[in-house]
Amino acid sequence: MPHSFGYRARTRYMFARNFREHGPLHLSTYLKTYKVGDIVDIKGNGAVQKGLPHKFYHGKTGIVYNVTKSAVGVIVHKRVGNRYMEKRVNVRIEHVNHSKCRDDFLRRVKENAAAAKAARAKGESIQLKRQPAQPREARLVSTEDNVPTTITAIPYDSNSYL
Repeated sequence: MPHSFGYRARTRYMFARNFREHGPLHLSTYLKTYKVGDIVDIKGNGAVQKGLPHKFYHGKTGIVYNVTKSAVGVIVHKRVGNRYMEKRVNVRIEHVNHSKCRDDFLRRVKENAAAAKAARAKGESIQLKRQPAQPREARLVSTEDNVPTTITAIPYDSNSYL
C-alpha cells in the first residue's frame, strides 16, 4: 500500500479521545470566554473535525489575536530552520484551553504584593525574590562514646561463592 501524507496522517493516538471521555462535549467548552491577549494551549479534539488544527500545533501554546463567534485566532511561534516564524492559526474553541502557564507567576505576584505591603507597614525590608536551594547546614559528629571505625574492602575469594 502506498504511504499516505494526508492532513491527519500519523495522528491515530494524538486525536483519539481519552478512555471513558468519548461522546458529546461538555457545554462548559462553549461557555468559556476568550479575549485578545489570552494565553491558550492548542489541543485538538477528535470529536469535532471542523476547525481542527494541523497536527504540528497540537500541544503548542500561543496568544489569542482574534476572536470570532465560534473560533479564535492564535499566534504560535514555529521553529523553521534556524529561526522562529510567527504563525497565525485559526482554531475552533473546542480545540483550545486556557493555559495554566502563568497561574504560578500571577499567584506569586499577589503573594509578593501582600508581603511587601505588610513589610512596608512594619517599616522593614523583605526579600521577595525566589532563592535557589541552599547548601545544607554544617553538622558536628561527636567522637565521644562513638569511636571511628575503619572500613576496608573485603578481599575477593572465589571459594566463598561455591
